[in-house]
Amino acid sequence: MSGSLFEDEKPSGPAPDAPLADRMRPQTLDEILGQRHLLDPGKPLRTTIERDQVPSMILWGPPGVGKTTLAHIIARITKSTFVSFSAVMAGIKEIKEIMAGAERARRLGRRTIVFVDEIHRFNKAQQDAFLPHVERGNITLIGATTENPSFEVISALLSRTRVFVLEALSDEDIMTLLRRAVAREKFNVDDASLNAIAGLANGDARTALNILELAVQGTAPGQPITKTTIEQASQKTFLYDKTGEEHYNIISALHKSLRNSDADAALYWLARMLEAGEDGLYIARRLIRFASEDIGLADPRALRIALDAKDAFNFIGLPEGKLALAQCVIYLAAAPKSNSVTTAYAAVVSDVENTRNDPVPLHIRNAPTGLMKKLGYGKGYQYSHDVEGKVADMDCLPDSLKGRKYYHGEETGEETDVKRRLEEAEKKRGRKRTKS
Repeated sequence: MSGSLFEDEKPSGPAPDAPLADRMRPQTLDEILGQRHLLDPGKPLRTTIERDQVPSMILWGPPGVGKTTLAHIIARITKSTFVSFSAVMAGIKEIKEIMAGAERARRLGRRTIVFVDEIHRFNKAQQDAFLPHVERGNITLIGATTENPSFEVISALLSRTRVFVLEALSDEDIMTLLRRAVAREKFNVDDASLNAIAGLANGDARTALNILELAVQGTAPGQPITKTTIEQASQKTFLYDKTGEEHYNIISALHKSLRNSDADAALYWLARMLEAGEDGLYIARRLIRFASEDIGLADPRALRIALDAKDAFNFIGLPEGKLALAQCVIYLAAAPKSNSVTTAYAAVVSDVENTRNDPVPLHIRNAPTGLMKKLGYGKGYQYSHDVEGKVADMDCLPDSLKGRKYYHGEETGEETDVKRRLEEAEKKRGRKRTKS
């Protein structure tokens, strides 16, 4: 198996009937669009390639930005054997066979680049199998991933590779690519249509070329490509992974937009998730959390509205339930903000975790039995409803924490009244202690 791999897996030009995206694949570093931060003269990655000192690396970036293309070009420039496989097809046995072939090739003075597409889909055992061969220099490993390698690549392998971050292509880059394809293939397409394709491509070169090819194929010879044809060819999908980093990036964007009282941005991130198929109840749970974490007592109604939005979405379902979440998002963005509940609870937890868990003071314990009364349970307790101002002269914290203040109310929204009432209660306790 390894012998055939090393004989056949060499970079070669695309077949004449290959898809347009393959026929337009760049053949040199200068033909790669975007990625100027890595590939301009003097930049780190280009320098290592030109000096023939290519390290094992992880290429991290969104789909269609040239990760596979770059790996092929590196192999061509460094005159290395190119072996490619993916997590879906390769098991431990196949990896070991490839590694053995690479080790034999090295003894004969031949270098091997092993390109691992979607390396984030490899399990720990599969990734472990590369380690000794990367360390010995038997292979130069190039992994490609759309997911954050910090989470998806084992630390031992990550420490032995360099991570290069590739960026989504700009609309200008996509337009340059499309014009190249039109000129090369002699398509009859105007710039307005190319602009429409670039807008739908979402920074993905492969998607742009696929849309162009399908639109050309779906148009009668001599007829102009229409907007409808382009939209049908695009079958647009959204850049969103419900289990990957983009999931956490976008929910973070929603949360931070709400915190900053930016209703328009919050609605945008909400729609990005919902239209990509995110579970509306997951979003509702995050909105409920936000209502307590970032609004709290500044507007106590916010929590109720978030809970109502969850119930409405659960009851109505899709697509109408999206509007209940949108209504909630707008309200939460407009609500006054306070994180006093969050900071108060964090301060309490710190004391709970870092101080002695002292027993409950006797005077605020219940005494349901005679023995407990004899032991002093409940002794000295003052029933607040029976005292002036409904506030008794009692400490309710353990002795070691007397006087500790966790909640610091803010002068915002309805919390102003909450803060004032609690301050009045504290003053009453203080006056009664002074009188006694």
